[in-house]
Amino acid sequence: MIRKIIHIDEEKCNGCGACASACQEGAIAMVDGKARLMRDDYCDGLGNCLPACPTGAITFVEREAAAYDEAAVEKHLKERAEKALGHAKPVHGGCPGMMARAIRRENAPAPAATQEMPSQLSQWPVQIRLVPVNAPYFDGAKLLIAADCTAYAYANFHQKFIRGHIVLVGCPKLDDVDYADKLTEIIRQNDIRSVTVARMEVPCCGGLERAAKTALQQSGKFIPWNVVTISTDGRILDE
Repeated sequence: MIRKIIHIDEEKCNGCGACASACQEGAIAMVDGKARLMRDDYCDGLGNCLPACPTGAITFVEREAAAYDEAAVEKHLKERAEKALGHAKPVHGGCPGMMARAIRRENAPAPAATQEMPSQLSQWPVQIRLVPVNAPYFDGAKLLIAADCTAYAYANFHQKFIRGHIVLVGCPKLDDVDYADKLTEIIRQNDIRSVTVARMEVPCCGGLERAAKTALQQSGKFIPWNVVTISTDGRILDE
């Protein structure tokens, strides 16, 4: 099929790796010091890598290319995360997000007594299902679309993620809805400056990321966006 896909000019590429970090699908990798599109079907054509490139080495082209394969991307990202973390594949049945396990904090030092940190939340409500599409605080907003569990898992969530952002919270598994249509209208009808998706490493959080990606595509706008993945033990795995 003929479709829009990125093209990397290796002559202009300086090997900084910014595009590989910005690509949420893992379609770009560094090979011999240069960025390279590894598989056509990993590239969604959104171009999140374009603004990350400092030399202008990445452009859009329309050419014969395999269709974007979301299932292949999910499998690729899962395998990459497992390799990076050294995790064995789970042997239990059911959803990994529902697997009960204890998280041991051996000899974790207590934080020094300091002034209580203030909340960075700047609007209400926060649930995707409850927030009005045309709320005035969306004008010029940096949007944070966060999975329910992220603020519990990552200790400094308010300071690192909520600060300076308008927050939309949801859980595809608990709500059992597709957020894409509402997120599309929020992005389409308002002056959104950027979108950050904060998700957990568990597979069910992929629904939130997919909804945000679909909303960006359906909105018809080109907005900088990124995805941050947080582990169940509270570490940032990918941003």
